[in-house]
Amino acid sequence: MEFVLIIISSIFVNNILLAQFLGICPFLGVSNKLSTATGMSGAVCFVITLATVVTYLLNKYLLVPFGLEFLQTIAFILVIAALVQMVEIVLKKVSPSLYQALGIFLPLITTNCAVLGVAITVVTKEFTFGGEAHLLGLGEATVYALATSVGYGLAMILFAGLREHLAGNKVPEAFKGLPIALITVSIMAMAFLGFSGIV
Repeated sequence: MEFVLIIISSIFVNNILLAQFLGICPFLGVSNKLSTATGMSGAVCFVITLATVVTYLLNKYLLVPFGLEFLQTIAFILVIAALVQMVEIVLKKVSPSLYQALGIFLPLITTNCAVLGVAITVVTKEFTFGGEAHLLGLGEATVYALATSVGYGLAMILFAGLREHLAGNKVPEAFKGLPIALITVSIMAMAFLGFSGIV
């Protein structure tokens, strides 16, 4: 039951983009086309999940036992940067068109605060299940990271679809571009807020 709560909460209720406002830069920058938004969502999903697992293990078996918790942020950033380089190399070989479409936003995953935010949340925040607060174990942390990244992808893909639809409609001159995008995101955030009664 804990895993179901983690999944529903991470994807819908506490969506990392629409409720926590982490990772907004690539969200607004890559969401012009559905294809690039889908590719970016996949890359972010892979990096968030893998980075969370690696940083969780690094924190539990190296930083905490040796009293080096103060190095968490720096160590986590280095791990994330290495993983993003790996994703970039793989995408360049597997899908050059997606690599070109993502352009500058692929290296921006390194500085995407959503990736670092999930990694830090997993090792520091206490989650409450059945009235008891505790830190997540490795399995729960992996499910949380995967569900959070799926929520990120869901929000990005829905937003990209809405932006493509808006591009074909008449929008007042004053609202064209970023203003209508921000209004759309705010309406999406209110819609996702409706899921808060579930968990």
